[in-house]
Amino acid sequence: MEALKTMAKLATRKFDVVIVGAGGSGMRASLQLAQAGLNVAVLSKVFPTRSHTVAAQGGIGASLGNMSEDNWHYHFFDTVKGSDWLGDQDAIEFMCREAPKVVYELEHLGMPFDRNADGTIYQRPFGGHTANYGEKPVQRACAAADRTGHALLHTLYQQNVKARTQFFVEWMALDLIRDAEGDVVGVTALEMETGELYILQAKTVLMATGGAGRIFAASTNAFINTGDGLGMAARAGIPLEDMEFWQFHPTGVAGAGVLLTEGCRGEGAILRNCNGEAFMARYAPTLKDLAPRDFVSRSMDQEIKEGRGCGPNKDYVLLDMTHLGTETILKRLPSVFEIGHNFANVDITKEPIPVVPTIHYQMGGIPTNINGQVVVPKDGNPNTIINGLYAVGECSCVSVHGANRLGTNSLLDLVVFGRAAGNHIIDTALKQKNFKDLPADSADRTLARLARLDSARDGEYSQGVANDIRACMQKHAGVFRTQASMDEGVAKIKAIAERVGRIGLKDNSKVFNTARIEALEVENLIEAAQATMISAAARPESRGAHAHNDYPSRDDANWMKHTLWYSEDNRLDYKPVKLQPLTVESVPPKVRTF
Repeated sequence: MEALKTMAKLATRKFDVVIVGAGGSGMRASLQLAQAGLNVAVLSKVFPTRSHTVAAQGGIGASLGNMSEDNWHYHFFDTVKGSDWLGDQDAIEFMCREAPKVVYELEHLGMPFDRNADGTIYQRPFGGHTANYGEKPVQRACAAADRTGHALLHTLYQQNVKARTQFFVEWMALDLIRDAEGDVVGVTALEMETGELYILQAKTVLMATGGAGRIFAASTNAFINTGDGLGMAARAGIPLEDMEFWQFHPTGVAGAGVLLTEGCRGEGAILRNCNGEAFMARYAPTLKDLAPRDFVSRSMDQEIKEGRGCGPNKDYVLLDMTHLGTETILKRLPSVFEIGHNFANVDITKEPIPVVPTIHYQMGGIPTNINGQVVVPKDGNPNTIINGLYAVGECSCVSVHGANRLGTNSLLDLVVFGRAAGNHIIDTALKQKNFKDLPADSADRTLARLARLDSARDGEYSQGVANDIRACMQKHAGVFRTQASMDEGVAKIKAIAERVGRIGLKDNSKVFNTARIEALEVENLIEAAQATMISAAARPESRGAHAHNDYPSRDDANWMKHTLWYSEDNRLDYKPVKLQPLTVESVPPKVRTF
């Protein structure tokens, strides 16, 4: 009875679809839905064009073949191989086949791609993308200078404004609402400006909250990337898939963590050690600096470990673009030129810039199928659909990236599966469906979380706990991992999780209380951190971004399977990788060489 009274006090708003997150995937889905006449609400902690998609630089992958021979079969092969055979081949085929279509759609929506002399979309090479099944690099990255994500996000926002999508800016979704049957019927959400809590009832909820890269101390991710969708899913009893696999981008500015796009190497930049040697030729004789990111990051780390790093502490290598020429740099890499000045005090037209591998992207997330529907193991079926819940973008794991994502496949993932989820929701005739009843305890979990924070005046400071999470993850889940270090990390992160429950607020004001927002974000960070650390410690092999020093080889016989981590009791489960594509022959596993 008390729960019913409390729920009655909270304002409730109804929408056909509530989308949590206004980045590339969220806005691609919302555009599809709004154009179909559905009542769509898009929640975002920041103004939509400040979502983290805006930071993507190098390009979006599609086998257009504008500048070199290419087709989707090559793209499919490269993605399977890049994933180190942990990617689901049905989803990979779907993404690669759809790629040209979605890129041309973006072009027609007004996205300002760079152009070739004949007017076609400019494409540059990218790591791991090859023609003729690995024989040579191919130009597949459709680019808008080195601001491709910026161009994508602004294009989608403009089109959503035209379609009259409703944006709830500076709102934070807190918890999923599930009914007695396990269906998702809405979310609780906090309006930051007023501090008021709302129930947003929905026929369908779509998660598009991006990654959780802020669980690491050195990260290219924005400070908003706190894994909110992962936390919401984990607290609602939904497992997180393959969270042990985190991509270190090879070229983060040393000491700053700011990303230098892989487009630098696509345009011809070269990694050099302290001897001036272009060392990638030793590690990847065919693709050299354009090998996949996990491969390049480990090679860089090896150079540093063996004493061939640069600088007074020999703790970074150099990215050399001086041979490209000022004209090419200012035309193709203008943002990189600015980053060099602002974050490294380097003029990249005249001198190389210090770089180190830096956390960039999570391959894991909320498990989904190719329609974006969230799936969980139930009654012997590893992919049972949760009604009313979709997830797209970096917060999801449809497993097109497997153990390692190829550059440009992230922006592609956003638009392919954002569009696919939107189409699937439309095809369910959602407009004609009735709202399911809200359970009596819809807001109880959220109200209890907020009440605990407000009552713990002398509790721990949220950012102190967050910094300890980041330090732990940086030390124990880095480029190279050992069993002893990961086991120590598991113990440490479990201890920090107990401290998260003791975070308190000295300021209980409601109006734009950023301390409250940060404390709520830490509750999401810890879910992602535990999922990562515990999943990693339980995988005794090396695969993609999970480089295990004690088990340096890939173990296909025992570990070609997806990890599922459950927040309750830190339980692990597993499900098989889908090796059968939709229409073509499977690509059998083999040793990755470049």
